[in-house]
Amino acid sequence: MNAITVLESEPADSMREESRLPQDKRIAGNPRQETWNSYADASGRFFAGIWQSEPGKWRIRYTEEEYCHLLDGVSVITDEQGRALRVHAGDRFVIPRGFEGTWEVVETTRKIYVIYDAGPQRDA
Repeated sequence: MNAITVLESEPADSMREESRLPQDKRIAGNPRQETWNSYADASGRFFAGIWQSEPGKWRIRYTEEEYCHLLDGVSVITDEQGRALRVHAGDRFVIPRGFEGTWEVVETTRKIYVIYDAGPQRDA
């Protein structure tokens, strides 16, 4: 029998991974990002956890589907056409596969993420 995984809003430090964005993605700042991956299925295509970033702005290109629930902070997600979505603590949203644009952390942002990566995208 498989066990249920609880996504803690304050996960153990032993699960924490720290990173910085590659220079070619950064637009402003050099934010420290932390990830606590709490769950991954056997295929490695479905996973969930907590992510946090300091202020900064960078380019994004989604090859996966992501559900986000912001726990803290303020961010602005802007698509290639310049349409911006300002998100705050408590907001829940989905970023679809194929989305391209920028992510700007205005105030340190912490979110629960649930990601499904279907693999290579095929042209229709």
